[in-house]
Amino acid sequence: MNHDNSKKPSGKPPYDRSGSQDSLDELSMNDYWKELENINETRGNNHEGQEAVVVKEPDEGELEEEWLKEAGLSNLFGEAAGDSQESMVVLATLTRTQAAAVQKRVETVTQTMRKKNKQYQVPDVRDIFKQQNESKEKETGSEHQSARTKENKDEPLEEAKEAHCQHIGDNSPREDVPVTETDINLEISFSEQAACLKDNPPGKVSKGKDDDTLLPNFRLPRDKTGTTKIGDLALQDMKKVHPLALIELTALFDILGTELKPQKAVKIKIKESGLFGVPLSVLLEQDQKRVPGIRIPLIFQKLIAQIEEGKLDTEGLLRIPGVAARIKHLCHELEAKFYEGTFNWENVKQHDAASLLKLFIRELPQPLLTVEYLKAFQDVQKLPIKKHQLQALNLLVLLLPEGNRDTLKALLEFLQRVIDHRDKNKMTLKNVAVVMAPNLFMFHGLSLKITEQSEFVMAAGTASVMRFMIKYQNLLWTIPTFLVNQVRKQNAESQKKEKKDKAVKKLLKKMAYDREKHEKQDKSINDVKTVNDADVPQGVIRVQAPHLSKVSMAIQLTEELKASDVVARFLSQKSGTIQSLKKEEIFLYEVGGNIGERCLDDDTYMKDLHELNPNAEWVIKSKND
Repeated sequence: MNHDNSKKPSGKPPYDRSGSQDSLDELSMNDYWKELENINETRGNNHEGQEAVVVKEPDEGELEEEWLKEAGLSNLFGEAAGDSQESMVVLATLTRTQAAAVQKRVETVTQTMRKKNKQYQVPDVRDIFKQQNESKEKETGSEHQSARTKENKDEPLEEAKEAHCQHIGDNSPREDVPVTETDINLEISFSEQAACLKDNPPGKVSKGKDDDTLLPNFRLPRDKTGTTKIGDLALQDMKKVHPLALIELTALFDILGTELKPQKAVKIKIKESGLFGVPLSVLLEQDQKRVPGIRIPLIFQKLIAQIEEGKLDTEGLLRIPGVAARIKHLCHELEAKFYEGTFNWENVKQHDAASLLKLFIRELPQPLLTVEYLKAFQDVQKLPIKKHQLQALNLLVLLLPEGNRDTLKALLEFLQRVIDHRDKNKMTLKNVAVVMAPNLFMFHGLSLKITEQSEFVMAAGTASVMRFMIKYQNLLWTIPTFLVNQVRKQNAESQKKEKKDKAVKKLLKKMAYDREKHEKQDKSINDVKTVNDADVPQGVIRVQAPHLSKVSMAIQLTEELKASDVVARFLSQKSGTIQSLKKEEIFLYEVGGNIGERCLDDDTYMKDLHELNPNAEWVIKSKND
């Protein structure tokens, strides 16, 4: 946000803080205002001639159209409405609350198009969800639910509660692990859980003993089919996760009564080379020419390394700024000499490096949290309970572009290392969050009018969100099981369609070619299939390691067999180069079936996963393969 303040914010009078997530006193906000002053001083020296990003106010219905496109549902309207098979695959996997969120946007687009007399083909919203509702009613056998759906299509949240609330408490990921208020249930849609909690709010969550543990100790109960982290799924599956995460986030915000409006930035002229003020994607592209496969900008990595070389015990690290004129000089020198390798890092003091790191973040022409979702990140603190806030942050992280996500992860990991030295550097979780919040959230390109009162609320709110991102960072990089299962369902639906298409093609082929020739070909295919089936007895999986060994291994499934056991058994029985590999370097992968490819965590129970995906292949390899 653009704060054109010449005045010093530290002298602002107090006001009624009842609307903020945490009191300003509790968050020691003085450091926040001091950081903002330092930012304004530095910005005056570095913003000469830089063009600001402007958020475009969307036309009526345009926001919903953009939302449907990003959600992978653009075929529901417009000129392509007749070819909506892909959209129907997505709709078939949605929960009730997710479907309600889509339905709401489709209705808005429909009404807008009719007002504008557009000649687009706009399907009736009831027709869009008819097939899905019939399918769900058939599965549950609920004639009463069917009647309610026809009579009252405008109450999808009530339908969701009736259909699912009685099951929410019965879905513990592990029977021997009780569900508590600090458990994050990843198996059931967050919006479904929120719909059920609205009428049954949880009690107070116990707090920790000191300042850095005031937030609940949320945890992820172990899932027998394995926890999926960002980076574990193949690219084709991650492409399906993005629209599903958007639909789920929207449904969650809808349930909780908070408006989610992704912003849209007008394109501007940007720097095409350099270090500071260069788009993250451009910076990574130029860095990858020097270091193939790099995922975090080289300058970002080097600044963090420079701070850590001076040890993290320095009192006031991140809080005490470098001299503005010196930072400006170092910035220009880095631009000229960094890639040439002639920059003298011995001249960069620890506080200078910290100031340059923060400068890099806030000078990005598009914010690290993106123009589209920066406001959504800020609005997380408006959600009623902390568990909702964490769930929303998890979904927002999934929506970030890969480069932004990787850079944010590196930043949060570094900030945690700073906090680990809090006994000496006096930088607690709260202190670090307060200092870093304006650097991530006060984006100079978004010109919004802010009242003094809303500025106080936003300051406390963004500091609170920053604390969440640092404290729960390990949870934020988890892909919820319910999203992975929705991807599985989409893959299964797509495979059904492909099989039908292949059957039609095969029939046409038989008509075009000699019948006897094709009967022999079919027999050959069937013979191969029989041999393969006989090769793997029931209750046994065959594990391959094509990059490590020519021989596969048959492993008997048991109730307690885990992915780590499979890898250990493979390593212990193979020889040569495999024995020289460390266990931490290779992983077991689930490949094919109803998933593209998924790296398994060590605690995945193989029998449970095999039942979920019986047609998968099992491959051991390095993540670098």
